[in-house]
Amino acid sequence: MTTFVQSIRYEDRVLTILDQTRLPQEEHYEVIADLAQAVEAIKQLRVRGAPAISLFGGFVLVQEAYRFEAALPVYKQALLETSATLLATRPTAVNLRNVLNQLNPIIQDGTSVEEIRERLEKRTVALYDQDAQTSRQIGIHALELFQSGDRILTICNAGSIATAAYGTALAPFYIAKERGIELSVFASETRPLLQGARLTTWELQRAGIDVTLITDNMVAHTLKEKQIDAIIVGADRITRNGDTANKIGTFQLALLAQAFGIPFYVAAPLSTFDFSLVSGDAIEIEERDPQEVTTVQGVATAPEGVAVFNPAFDVTPHTLITGIITELGVITQPNEETIEQLTGLQPLG
Repeated sequence: MTTFVQSIRYEDRVLTILDQTRLPQEEHYEVIADLAQAVEAIKQLRVRGAPAISLFGGFVLVQEAYRFEAALPVYKQALLETSATLLATRPTAVNLRNVLNQLNPIIQDGTSVEEIRERLEKRTVALYDQDAQTSRQIGIHALELFQSGDRILTICNAGSIATAAYGTALAPFYIAKERGIELSVFASETRPLLQGARLTTWELQRAGIDVTLITDNMVAHTLKEKQIDAIIVGADRITRNGDTANKIGTFQLALLAQAFGIPFYVAAPLSTFDFSLVSGDAIEIEERDPQEVTTVQGVATAPEGVAVFNPAFDVTPHTLITGIITELGVITQPNEETIEQLTGLQPLG
């Protein structure tokens, strides 16, 4: 079994995260003491990746449940306000909302402070363990799409440090390593915050997986010259018809995959689906601080005062997606009908 770097640790009611902003230079773990620190950690991407953020949010809610003392009605209201604060931290990814929607009823229906604490903790630990199993199943299903010797390109970081274990888009590479199957990964650097360069290469090198780094504007040339066999990416939100929000730059990869006639896969758990949205047009796209674009690690790379457009995500239409790989299997040619067949999604209206 593969050994993973744990980006989130919850032991003896102490919550610790791997500060991913310090990678690859420093592997630093930060203890989360309160809600304000937790919110800052999410917003500053110290903890990141849609599944990891959702699990982190759950543990923060548990931690606050043990930290806060009050009469039951006040206690419940305070925890629900904590949940709402966490939900507001990142608007595009849906996994956090889905986890909080499982935890909020425990708060609402609780008959005592102690019962709420114990049930929240038990459920969040179970969700963490479930995410690890889900990621492994995604990797197993994804690996069936590849052959030994394949060269596969990815963007951003959808690996073990973005989940409980294995990751989503990187999961098949871990499973391949376990089974002695040779796969080569080409990682796009992922401007402006370089999650591909800083995180994916660090994680895969550490696991002994063959990885090559390229800049974002080398993708087309790399697809041609290195004879890339497929592209696989993660996801932050998938709508009813299969439109997928993921790290900015994903949409252009899908267009290039179409141009080169190679498969384009999205790997994501069912918790990433948002069945309340008909299409990607309704997904809110987070825009972030202009300094992420105008500086690199604090060094200015653009003139002061220049206008900046800094969306954190883009949306890939389902028509460009060869398949969505979930823990239940692969949804080929994703659309509302094929997604319904695998997930049991009930049609609107």
